[in-house]
Amino acid sequence: MRSMMKLFLIPAFCIAALLVGHVDARLPFTLGVRDSIMIAHSFHNHPSFGPAGGMHGATYTCDVEFACEELDSDANWVIDIGKASDILSEILAKYNLKNLDEIFGDDILTTTEFMCREICQGIAEKVREQVPDFHGDLCVKLWESHKAWASYQQSI
Repeated sequence: MRSMMKLFLIPAFCIAALLVGHVDARLPFTLGVRDSIMIAHSFHNHPSFGPAGGMHGATYTCDVEFACEELDSDANWVIDIGKASDILSEILAKYNLKNLDEIFGDDILTTTEFMCREICQGIAEKVREQVPDFHGDLCVKLWESHKAWASYQQSI
């Protein structure tokens, strides 16, 4: 009974964050930005994907969350929200309104999980170049719908 009592003392938003797949729960500060892309792709008629194996379109909502241990000492923020939004837009522009089969070729299954990693690594590279003082975690979450999503996270 005591362990159950402790569970109720955890704020609901913290439990929801853990269930949805936030970046490292040990880092206290986060900043998130959101954008969307429309893509076309196929899974090259791979039998595991059934009817989705053929060419189809998708609209992804892309959430990016930056997390860090301490706020920037000069600006008192995780990362400049404008810069974070610009970097996300720049990376997504490589895929928006494009056929991913033409970008990645016939050997790559451009699953939502795969695209999370590609987008996350692209953002991480830009953050290293443009915001070298940011040190923390980055999580990219692609929403296929309000019911389904995938994510990928890494440290910068």
